[in-house]
Amino acid sequence: MDHKQLALKHLEQARPLLDETALDIWRHPEIALTEKYASTKLAEILEEDGFRIEWGIGGMPTAFIATWGAGGPTIGILGEYDALPGLSQNVTATRSPIQTGGAGHGCGHNLFGTASMGAAMAVKSALQVTSSPGTVRFYGCPAEETLVGKTFMARDRAFDDLDAALAWHPSNVNTAAITGSSLAMNSFKVNFHGIAAHAGAVPHLGRSALDGCMLMDVGVNYLREHIIPEARIHSVITSGGQAPNIVPAYAQIWYFVRAPKRHQVEDIYKRVLDIAHGAALMSGTTHDIEFVTGCYDVLTNRTLGELLQENMKAIGGIAFDPQDYEFGRQLRATVSAEMVATSDKMTLESAAAHVTLADLGDVLCHAVIDPSDKDVVMPGSTEVGDVSHIVPTGNMVTACFPHGTPGHSWQLTAAVGSSIGTKGMMFAAQSLATTALDLIDQPEQLARAKAEFVAAKGSRTYVSPIAAGAKPS
Repeated sequence: MDHKQLALKHLEQARPLLDETALDIWRHPEIALTEKYASTKLAEILEEDGFRIEWGIGGMPTAFIATWGAGGPTIGILGEYDALPGLSQNVTATRSPIQTGGAGHGCGHNLFGTASMGAAMAVKSALQVTSSPGTVRFYGCPAEETLVGKTFMARDRAFDDLDAALAWHPSNVNTAAITGSSLAMNSFKVNFHGIAAHAGAVPHLGRSALDGCMLMDVGVNYLREHIIPEARIHSVITSGGQAPNIVPAYAQIWYFVRAPKRHQVEDIYKRVLDIAHGAALMSGTTHDIEFVTGCYDVLTNRTLGELLQENMKAIGGIAFDPQDYEFGRQLRATVSAEMVATSDKMTLESAAAHVTLADLGDVLCHAVIDPSDKDVVMPGSTEVGDVSHIVPTGNMVTACFPHGTPGHSWQLTAAVGSSIGTKGMMFAAQSLATTALDLIDQPEQLARAKAEFVAAKGSRTYVSPIAAGAKPS
C-alpha cells in the first residue's frame, strides 16, 4: 500500500472523529480571537496523536502550530476555526437561531480547521507506517474573518521555513485554483479628537470630531473617481458622539481599502491618509491612525493547483445522499432567485470555459469541476494571500453547501452543521493529504512549485503591512 492509500485508509477510519469534531466546534461558535474551545479541541487531538504543539503564535493566545516528523520537506496545512457574529442557526431550512444574536459558523470554518487537521494526521500516519522522512505541520489560524490571524503569524515569520503550504475553503463547488487571485486590503480606524461644548449655547467654542469623520468621508467619496475601478473603499462610523446637544469631542471612522495588488492598496491608502489630515485641518481637530491589519493578494501557484486538481479527480468527488439533496433544496428555496442566479454566474466565471450550469449538479455539486484558466480576481480578501507571498501555496474548495447559498448567511450556517458540510469536509481532507504526500514523495513536483513561485515573485520580497510592535485586536 503506497502513502496515498495509507492516508485515505486512515481518513476513512478517522471519519467518525472528524465528523464529531467539526460538529462540536459548530455547536460552540467563537468569533475572532476568542476561539479557545475550537483551538484547544484541535490541539488536544493533534497532541494525543503525537504532534508537538506550540501556542501563542503571532501574539495570539488561540493561534498554534502542531508539528510531526523529521527531515525535509516540510509541508504546512492551514486551518481556520473562527465563527461570525449574529449567525446562530439550527440545522433547519427556516430561520431558527440557537441563541438570538449569537455567533454561528456562517463561513464553514468548523469544517476548515477539522479537515486540515485530519489531513495532517493522515500524512503523519502514512509517513510513520513506512518510517519515511518528511515533516507535516498544522497551522491553527484564528481570526480569519477579521484578516488578523495569518497576517500576524506571517509578520512573526511562522511560515518562513516551509517548503509549501496547502489550504482549502468550504464552497458550493469542487475545484482547485490554478490562476486568479483575491483583493489585497488595509483595515484601519481614524480617530478624530475635538473639543466638547454645549451645541446650543456655545457651539463656536467646540470643535467637532464628528465633523472630522464626515469631512473625511466626503473627501474619500471624491477620491473614488480617481482610483482604479477594481478598487473598493468601505467605511462605517463606529463612534459619532453621544447626544445632539454636545459637540462630539471624539469620533471614529473605520475603513477597508481593497485592490487587486498590494502596491495598489498602499498607494490608495496614502491618499486616504492625506484626506484624513485635510479633514482634521478643516474641522479644527486632531487625528491619529489605528492600523488594524493588512493583507496581500493571493499569489496562485499553478503547479500546486494542478496537483490538487489531479488528486481531487482521482478521489472522485462527493457522494451526497437523497436526504442531503432534499435539505439542499429546502435551503435554496429560502434564497431569492436573483441571489441564486448571481451565485451561479460567479461560479461559472471561476470555472473552465466548457463548464455549464448542468455540470455543477442539481443543488449540490458532487463532481470535480475544471477551474478557469483566466485571472479571475475574487471580490473578497484572505490572509492566505500573505502566506502565498512567503512560500508556494496551493488552494482548493469543496462543496459544503448548496448552489446559491449566500456567504456569511444563516443558510450557510445550517448547511455546514449538516451532513452536506461534513461530506465536503472529508473530501477536502482526502485531497489535501494526498497532495501533501505527493510533494513529499515526488521532489520534482515540489521543485516545479518552488521555481514557479520564484519566477512569480521576481525581485519582490514579502514585507508585512503590520508594524513590529502592533498587537492583534
